[in-house]
Amino acid sequence: MKTNMYASIIKTCFILITTISFSQEDQLKDHLLFYSSFDGKLSADVANGDAKMYTAENYKKAANAQPGLHNPNVVLAKEKGITGDALHFKKANTSAIFYKAFKNVGYNTRSWSGTISFWLQLDANRDLAPGYCDPICITDVRYNDAAIWVDFTDHNPRQFRLGAMGDLDVWNPENKNDETKWEKRTVTVKQPPFEKGKWTHVVITFSKVNTIKPTYQLYLDGEFKGEIKNISDPFTWQAENGKIMLGLGYIGLMDELAIFSKPLDHKEITAIFELKNGIKELLN
Repeated sequence: MKTNMYASIIKTCFILITTISFSQEDQLKDHLLFYSSFDGKLSADVANGDAKMYTAENYKKAANAQPGLHNPNVVLAKEKGITGDALHFKKANTSAIFYKAFKNVGYNTRSWSGTISFWLQLDANRDLAPGYCDPICITDVRYNDAAIWVDFTDHNPRQFRLGAMGDLDVWNPENKNDETKWEKRTVTVKQPPFEKGKWTHVVITFSKVNTIKPTYQLYLDGEFKGEIKNISDPFTWQAENGKIMLGLGYIGLMDELAIFSKPLDHKEITAIFELKNGIKELLN
């Protein structure tokens, strides 16, 4: 009798755990705005806006960008990804390589929330060329004007930062080098876990941007690394000019770029980190 009872309890617990897991994955799928697996193609697997990747000589000439990847030093690397292929920046990239952000990031003038998730593989201290580099920057203009980004600094050893810079004419109208203002709008990880041959999961969450109490958080490999808060700078975009900028100055691999319409919580971020076959598991 006891054996049957214990077996029944175990079975019930398994069903509950499985149901919760499936339910969580279904909810994540419902909030997926954009996803590029880089598996055999450059275009996004999921997109609420334009799915195509674009290339221009630089961001000043972005209006003349052409669909596709037109930089021989940036390629799809076969079987080098988390699963399948990955985007490989073989030399420091100076060209404009981007997806259009319009409808793909959920930008809202009143209250904008979401999550950016992707994976990087590099030895930051050995692979990168001198200077700063931005693996990703989402903006309609540039890194210091209504932009959310992460970068590797030029320190030795390299540091990794999250930046959330609202309208330049609000937070820094004279466009001066002000470390105090800058530090309020960044999270710095002095010893980030990037290593050669190891994939590192990067997650940025942002909540209630364009309200008086926005927050921005950074996670690496499922671990919370810090947040930006008490900064209410507006993010004023010309929405159709918004871009998901990739790999500026970057050397290394990138994979599994996903953008969600809500700020994922720690459990949801951990769930994505632990997916064995990437975001595509959410789509099956």
